[in-house]
Amino acid sequence: MKSSSPLPRMSRRGRVTIGVLVGVFVLFTLLGWGVQAWTDWLWFDEVRYTGVFTGVLTTRLLLFFVVGLGMALIVGGNLWLAQRLRPRMRPHSPEQATLERYRMLLGPRLGLWIALVAAVVGLFAGLSAQSRWNQWLLFRNGGDFGVKDPEFGIDVGFYVFQLPFLRYLLGVGFTAVVLSVIGALAVHYIFGGVRLQGVGDRMTNAARAHLSTLVAVFVLLKALAYVLDRRAMLLEYGNGPVYGAGYADVNALLPAKEILAYISIVVAIAIIVFSNAWMRNLVWPGISLALLGVSAVAIGGVYPWAVQTFEVKPSAKEKEAPYIERSIKATRAAFGLEAATTTPYAASNLRPPATLATDTSVVPNIRLLDPQLVSETYTQRQQVRQFYDFGEKLDVDRYGVNGKVQDYVVGLREVNYRQLTPQQNTWINRHTVYTHGYGLVAAPGNRVVCGGQPFFVSGFLGDPQEQQKEQGQQTGEQCASQTEQIAAKQPRVYYGERMDASDYAIVGQSDPERKAEFDRPVGEGGESYTYTGEGGVEIGSFTRRLLYAIKEQESNFLLSDAVNDNSKLLYVRNPRDRVEKVAPFLTLDGDPYPAVVDGRIQWIIDGYTTAATYPYAERINLQEQTTDELTGRGTFQLARENVNYIRNSVKATVDAYDGTVRLYEFDETDPVLKAWNKAFGGDLVVPKAEIPAELAEHFRYPADLFKVQRNLLTRFHVTDPGAFYSETDFWQVPNVPDAPDTGQKQPPYYLFTQFPGQESARFQLTSAVTPNGRENLAALISGSYVDGQPRLEVLDLPDQTRISGPVQVHQSMTNNANIRQQLNLLQSQQAQVQYGNLLSLPFGDGMLYVEPVYVKTAAQNAPPLLQRVLMSYGDGGSYVVLANNVADGIKQLIEQGKQAATPGTPPPAGGTPPPPGGTPPGGTAPPLTGELAEAANRVQTAIAEVRAAQTSGDFERYGRALKALDEALTAFQQAQQAASAPTPGASAPASPSPGASAPASPAPGGSASPNPGG
Repeated sequence: MKSSSPLPRMSRRGRVTIGVLVGVFVLFTLLGWGVQAWTDWLWFDEVRYTGVFTGVLTTRLLLFFVVGLGMALIVGGNLWLAQRLRPRMRPHSPEQATLERYRMLLGPRLGLWIALVAAVVGLFAGLSAQSRWNQWLLFRNGGDFGVKDPEFGIDVGFYVFQLPFLRYLLGVGFTAVVLSVIGALAVHYIFGGVRLQGVGDRMTNAARAHLSTLVAVFVLLKALAYVLDRRAMLLEYGNGPVYGAGYADVNALLPAKEILAYISIVVAIAIIVFSNAWMRNLVWPGISLALLGVSAVAIGGVYPWAVQTFEVKPSAKEKEAPYIERSIKATRAAFGLEAATTTPYAASNLRPPATLATDTSVVPNIRLLDPQLVSETYTQRQQVRQFYDFGEKLDVDRYGVNGKVQDYVVGLREVNYRQLTPQQNTWINRHTVYTHGYGLVAAPGNRVVCGGQPFFVSGFLGDPQEQQKEQGQQTGEQCASQTEQIAAKQPRVYYGERMDASDYAIVGQSDPERKAEFDRPVGEGGESYTYTGEGGVEIGSFTRRLLYAIKEQESNFLLSDAVNDNSKLLYVRNPRDRVEKVAPFLTLDGDPYPAVVDGRIQWIIDGYTTAATYPYAERINLQEQTTDELTGRGTFQLARENVNYIRNSVKATVDAYDGTVRLYEFDETDPVLKAWNKAFGGDLVVPKAEIPAELAEHFRYPADLFKVQRNLLTRFHVTDPGAFYSETDFWQVPNVPDAPDTGQKQPPYYLFTQFPGQESARFQLTSAVTPNGRENLAALISGSYVDGQPRLEVLDLPDQTRISGPVQVHQSMTNNANIRQQLNLLQSQQAQVQYGNLLSLPFGDGMLYVEPVYVKTAAQNAPPLLQRVLMSYGDGGSYVVLANNVADGIKQLIEQGKQAATPGTPPPAGGTPPPPGGTPPGGTAPPLTGELAEAANRVQTAIAEVRAAQTSGDFERYGRALKALDEALTAFQQAQQAASAPTPGASAPASPSPGASAPASPAPGGSASPNPGG
């Protein structure tokens, strides 16, 4: 009887169709990979980092083929061995009759089927392995840390460089054995080596030997896993209160894993012996495996639990103390906290000292410009064309101008392609005309002019004197510098933060006289320009045009006349993306910033080397630890990377004109950077000694590293294990002061200032912290560079201090009755009050708080303008003022301090006298006469002008009106005091009624927009 085929046979046309479809798929896949690889090579050749490209590519290919081939050979070899060991004679049974059709299908082409299965397994194994290129390179090139773990005395380098790849290889081994067992069992079953029915043995001797050997290998791998698990216990959150092995782990689980390793070896031997050499059945091997499972539960689970429950918990503080100390030391070492210096700061002075008026280090450098709020002002005042943009947040840097170093708020005038009009947004315009921005615009952080605007000193598109003349016509005030104070010889910006992957530019002309790129607006039109830099990939040849036409899926590369023989393609234009592509092993800070160095605009990006396997160190998630109010608004959000070691080992720069990337070594002692440098030939990074001095002057303490260190210091400033266990002295990062209910953390801010214990003013990143669960001030943490070395400092206030924290201070200042009335004059339906950085400044053995107050009108595109400054000294509530500027605020604070020091004079209620507009309690106000009446009329006129300016939407007029109102209020207060001075026993004259009620009182703190950090 002719046996039927188990599966219908496919027609030849069907096979041809499938073959063609598979061929087309493979062709296009290979074409896509080829184009991507070729264009990547050209890009890396442009930036002169081809060693990174070839190093990563060859490592990926090596791992793909080695691991993939190894997995294919192991699995395929066991499948081949299983079919070779099949029995020649099989007993008749319904089961075997059913399997016969499958044997007929597989038999003629069994070798092909085995090869196909092995190839698929190898393919997926290879794809998984190639993603481990970074672990392999560290495994090969890693060295020692010079630090030994406290339990086994093994160098930390083993955990960072060796252990991750060893654990991966162990996982590959387990996968290979499991797949081999499953595949071999299936082949043995199909070909009769393993039976479920019939008389006699259910498994042939050959099948039993084969499968038992594979199981024994699996158990041996488990023994090796127990050995590695003993080391890995120092990297995990165990039974103790901190990361790393605790008391029960060290005294119960560690020996348990060692015992289980020995048991596994014995069980592996027993499986082989009992299955093949002695009894030749699976009963005793099965019992051995069961005993191993029971031992794993009893020895590895129940025993440690019993020790933890009955021995550790009753006296956990004492039992866990040595292991808590291990974690504290390891965490402080892994995150660079051990170098932090802690200085007690009594903050016992609650009265404003007179030295505030003569200080030259703190008060003159108080930064009033908020990098996020004034970005709108930069855009409105320096944008000129709608497609220019400064981003959502500017940056803070310091410059020495005319012999004086201070901080400046800086931003680049970049092209924002999303702002092009539909007519402008053609392929020609987008990629060949609007190719670059122009100029670094800077303003001193401590100065405002012309109704609350920044005083611009650089980045002018035309003649600074003409711009100054135009802006100062209405106010008679100098609104900008008459010269470029921070001059860039090459101000054009071809690489910037506002550019994404689709914003490539085609530059270069075959005709030197033809200039197609829009350079900058001049008068009614604009000047044109042709790129002359070395950056960019040449695309003059037909092959290159075809290549990039395929890559970008754009036919204009072949058809457009804008692409000529001298054309270059600029792409990967975001400086952070550019560095990430050059150094894929680095974690990059989320806040790149521009600086003028030797006349060229350079982007500076901080690069971190990280690890997740430092013994006993706390493991944190970078995204969670670095997220605050500014994340996503001018700063990049970091990836969800778990780390327990970090170093700011690299300072990277990207030239804003030609895109040149340089990696400068910053931490000369970092073993991880040394390993990466060795992996890529030894000259990947420029040695620290070769960093240009002018560039080093613009290095700043990186924000994301500071956030991580600050957050860890809230706990790990406690070095006593008992106090750490009790958590009585932990701190917390306060919420945004003017919007605490949002739950967003207050960002740190950059200041050029001098803290107690510092020899002079320095540029530093600063943050206040409060006690855990409370709002009073606990400490100030700052990060800075001294002689090119990072300096992390903590000013530690006494416990139970009376000094308020940022949230309390903001509430105290804005809830003060006198200040509330003045804020109400700034707040209306046509204007919104916004608060800038709340700065916490230690001064005179006390605390000075400064918070700029901005007003933003409802007019379209009206930027916020700085109108007032909130200031407080002491505990945050007794001495509070709302002043026109810092100088006036200092005078008022000092005067309040003098009044409080006068015997018989009650402490000030806070703020300046209330503005006119109310009547004295108990009756109707008497009529005003003389100078007092004249001052009241002036106030009424000023209030009317403020409201008219609000309605008109003219924010310059609004700023002038506010200034006039402030002067009128001051004049009225002086007239009021003069009128009441001759007759101290008489009642004070009533305040005038301006004729219009003040705007409705806002909620405490005014209308709060988020309080940005710097």
